[in-house]
Amino acid sequence: MAPRPRRTWPDGLNQVRDAAGLVLLFPRAGRAHIVLTVRAETLGRHGGQVSLPGGVIEPGEAFEQAALREAHEEISLASTDVRIVGMLTPIDIPVSGFRLHPVVGASDRRPALVATDGEVARILDVSVDDLMAPGSVVTTERERDGHRIVVPTFRVDRDEIWGATAMVLAELLVVLGWTGA
Repeated sequence: MAPRPRRTWPDGLNQVRDAAGLVLLFPRAGRAHIVLTVRAETLGRHGGQVSLPGGVIEPGEAFEQAALREAHEEISLASTDVRIVGMLTPIDIPVSGFRLHPVVGASDRRPALVATDGEVARILDVSVDDLMAPGSVVTTERERDGHRIVVPTFRVDRDEIWGATAMVLAELLVVLGWTGA
């Protein structure tokens, strides 16, 4: 699910910033769903994109703590509603200088969620079945900094999930038995 050509770290990057994102699974109508957000258009490079709730890890904070704190700040998620079940592979995001540490959590029900901080335009409940469905992965082209890139993308309803978020979801889906077909 990585875009081609894959970016490398920018020249002059002095420090990679660690970030954590929460992959929250919950049941709805007997089907597993994942909470995602659509970032506000007013945000820089990632404005309008579908993403995991998450952000920068504060000094002394564990990945899990950061993911839960950021999810609370962005979508009002109560940490008491979440069981941490594991971690996925960290992903480097050279365009923004982040190393994303995906934290997988589960809830017995869909938590009450509200976009809270101006970073989130919408909250999405995306069905795992819809992500795994044949035809859900398409190829799109985008332009980044004057370069054309080919991007594998999950298309679910009117939303396109690509980049780091798509890579995280693809790994989760493989863990759940997806073959990528």
